[in-house]
Amino acid sequence: MVTHPTAVVADDATVGAGLEIAAFCVLGVDGEGEPLVIDGSGILRSHTVIYRGVRIGDQFQTGHGVLVRDRTTIGTNVSIGSHTIIEHSVMIENNARVHSNCFIPELSILREGAWVGPGVVVTNARYPNRPDTKAKLEGVIIGSGAVIGAGAVLLPGVVIGDGALVGAGAVVISDVASGATVVGNPARVTG
Repeated sequence: MVTHPTAVVADDATVGAGLEIAAFCVLGVDGEGEPLVIDGSGILRSHTVIYRGVRIGDQFQTGHGVLVRDRTTIGTNVSIGSHTIIEHSVMIENNARVHSNCFIPELSILREGAWVGPGVVVTNARYPNRPDTKAKLEGVIIGSGAVIGAGAVLLPGVVIGDGALVGAGAVVISDVASGATVVGNPARVTG
């Protein structure tokens, strides 16, 4: 393990021997729950913050300024781009890619090999800022091998089917069938 002297790693965190931790990373300090676990090897670029209660597989890498909150599970060979926020209680399966400047809220699931382009916003609150909002959150599921184009917005509760393609800038308000291509606002099937 190579750790920059400015990085802070919680005493009870378990990190793999092949992990490279860059300047100003904070690992396993914030949040609640079990200690942070990062298996095997990977690269955490500067200013990455990963909370307690997170479990991450081998070959993980982050861009600069990534935030991963507690109760999140991340598989093997996952990459998260610079300035992306992964909220708590998210599941990201093996070989998924989340590009820079994305927002992935709680209860989201990214299946095996899902690909999320830059600037994608996933939402989970149909009626935000109400007294019962937290009790009514609806996670989004992005299927295996699905591709979400740059700047797309996924509304609460939608399911993007396996191998589907969401075009850049699309606003997805309803489920997308496996293998379908959708574009526009609101997103509609094309081709």
